[in-house]
Amino acid sequence: MKAARLSRATARLAVGAAVPVLLLAGLTACSSADGADTVSASSGTASGSSTTATPASTAPVAQGPIGAGCDVFPAAGPGSAAAIATVPVGIAVSTVPQLSTVTQAIIAANLADVVNTREDVTVLAPSDAAFASLGPDVVPGLLADVPRLTTLLTHHVVPGRLTPDQLVGEHTTLNGDSITVTGPAASPTISADQTVPAAAAATVVCGGVPTVNATLYVIDQVLAPAG
Repeated sequence: MKAARLSRATARLAVGAAVPVLLLAGLTACSSADGADTVSASSGTASGSSTTATPASTAPVAQGPIGAGCDVFPAAGPGSAAAIATVPVGIAVSTVPQLSTVTQAIIAANLADVVNTREDVTVLAPSDAAFASLGPDVVPGLLADVPRLTTLLTHHVVPGRLTPDQLVGEHTTLNGDSITVTGPAASPTISADQTVPAAAAATVVCGGVPTVNATLYVIDQVLAPAG
């Protein structure tokens, strides 16, 4: 059952959250000998974010949620906006039924520590429908290709907790490339040429939703890293 799979995924991501790691840019996922999720971090500073990004030390400003599809989050209980505000973002997405594929991707890429311990970021999480639109053969191959998967996932994370107003603009991702979000702030979009299918613009289904360490936006397309 899907609920059981989400429960197991939540447990695996929670284990990653229990081991704090200082995470900087140039993040490299690696697998330990026993298969546990581990992440190493290179030295140096994070790639610069856009001028619109909130500094890492600045608390988020309440300005959400926004989007026409906020029923993606249950009204109450696990996965609700109130519940995910109390946990790190990796655990948060694992409790939302329509984010099960990105949860699998985080686990497959050994990025649990990254998403759960990196402070003050904005996560653009593709919905299950976004991954499904890539076709039935794409996701299994992607989950099996850890370097490609890591690049893809870090492209969906931007430094700073961005409000909807701040999300509109150009931003440098944790992958070191950029995304450009256009307004209005109540319904931000990312142009089709920045998505994997390159067929339709990505829209924010629901966003501006806080977690312990991040601000979460659910989007309806998978974004394409540079190159």
